[in-house]
Amino acid sequence: MKISKNILKELRKYATKQKARDLSRFFKTGKGEYGAGDKFLGITVPQIRSIVKRFRDLPLSETLKLIRSPWHEERLCGLLILVDQFERGDEKKRKRIYDIYLASTKWINSWDLVDLTAPGIVGGYLKNKPRRMLMTLSRSKNLWDRRIAIVSTFRFIRDQDFDDVLAIAHQLRDDTHDLIHKAVGWMLREVGKRDMKTLEAFLQKHYRHMPRTMLRYAIEKFPERKRKAYLLGKVQP
Repeated sequence: MKISKNILKELRKYATKQKARDLSRFFKTGKGEYGAGDKFLGITVPQIRSIVKRFRDLPLSETLKLIRSPWHEERLCGLLILVDQFERGDEKKRKRIYDIYLASTKWINSWDLVDLTAPGIVGGYLKNKPRRMLMTLSRSKNLWDRRIAIVSTFRFIRDQDFDDVLAIAHQLRDDTHDLIHKAVGWMLREVGKRDMKTLEAFLQKHYRHMPRTMLRYAIEKFPERKRKAYLLGKVQP
C-alpha cells in the first residue's frame, strides 16, 4: 500500500457528512458560483494539519497525487505538506516545490488553498529573487492566479517590503471579482499595520477608484472618523 493511501484513510476518519454539506455551502460550490463542482469530505483545517504532521516527509510524487485530488481537503493536505517541506528544505528542494506549486495552479482553486500556502511557497521562494512572476500572475485570466499574486506578497509585507504589494494592488485595483477585492484590501490593511503612512499615500491616490469592498477591507482598522471620511470620499491628497 502506498503512503498516500494511508493518508486518505486517516483523513476519512475525520470526515462527516454534515460538515461536508456545511463546507460546500461556505465555499460556494453551487452552479455558477466560484467553487462550482468542488467536493468536500467534511474535515476541518486543524484535523488536516494533524495529518500533515504525521506525513510531512511524503515523497513529492505522492504529494502531487493529493494535490490533484477531486476532494478539497486532500488537495489542502498535499499543499500543506509542500509548505512544511519547503520550510525545511534546502535551496534545490525549495526550487522544486516552487515549480511544482506554479505548475499545479489548476488544482489550487479556492481562496483557502491559496491563502494558506502561497505566502509560504511563492512568497518564500521569491523573497530574495526577482519577482516578475507575480506581475505575470496578476495579469492572468484565472482568478486563483491573480489571488496567488497578491496574497504571496504577505511574505514580503512581514519584512516591511511593500513595493510589490503596492504595484500588484494597483494592477488589480479595477479587477471585477469580489475575491480579489477582498484579498487586495486585506494585503493593504497588513501594510497599514506596519506603516500607516505608506498605506495612506497609496489610498489617497487610488481610494476613489477602488471597489467598495477593497476599500472597506483596507481601512478596517482606521479610527472611525477617518474611516468614514474615506468611505464618503472626503479625504484629500
